[in-house]
Amino acid sequence: MSYEPRRPAGRLLLTPEDKDAPARVRRLRRLGLGERAEPAFDAFADRLAEVAAVPYSMVNFIDENRQFFAGLHTPDGSGPSAGGSGDRLLRAATAADGSGLGVGRCLTRDYGFCPHVVVRRKALVLEDVCDYPRFAGNPVVDEIGVRSYLGAPLIDHTGIALGTVCAVDTEPRPWGRAGLETIKSMAAELVEQIELRESGLLLEE
Repeated sequence: MSYEPRRPAGRLLLTPEDKDAPARVRRLRRLGLGERAEPAFDAFADRLAEVAAVPYSMVNFIDENRQFFAGLHTPDGSGPSAGGSGDRLLRAATAADGSGLGVGRCLTRDYGFCPHVVVRRKALVLEDVCDYPRFAGNPVVDEIGVRSYLGAPLIDHTGIALGTVCAVDTEPRPWGRAGLETIKSMAAELVEQIELRESGLLLEE
């Protein structure tokens, strides 16, 4: 089932155990991913935000301790000094990470829903996060104002889930099957680009 089923109220489930993290880290390092922002990934996030009609979108690579937004789209598109609602996400992302690696580009694994997508290895559709006790207590709901989420894993030819692409809104969204197919298609497209780059056929911007 691709949609997360609604559950009775209960305790928040913690960030899932990620047994594949060591292998993912080795693969990310080999590919040179997850340590710096890249214009190509930012451009991809911009396009995803346009296609999904959302204020926020990310290309997110996940290691054993943190998430790194190698591609990031925010409403104003001008970074953490711009103020406004876009700044809210960037400030929260910065506050959640002590490494100082990239303003607004990092989150711990306890924040958000992408770590669940990576462990599940399948897309996650949350039309209204507050409908799902498993996810409603996540810090991004209250601290950042996330109300809906659409994400899919980036699974390459080695079978490793490198991270995710995701679309986020501060209002509930009826994503429907069309939204699910869109995010899965965008994830597949980006995996293809990453693999072409690995083989030296696609030049970085």
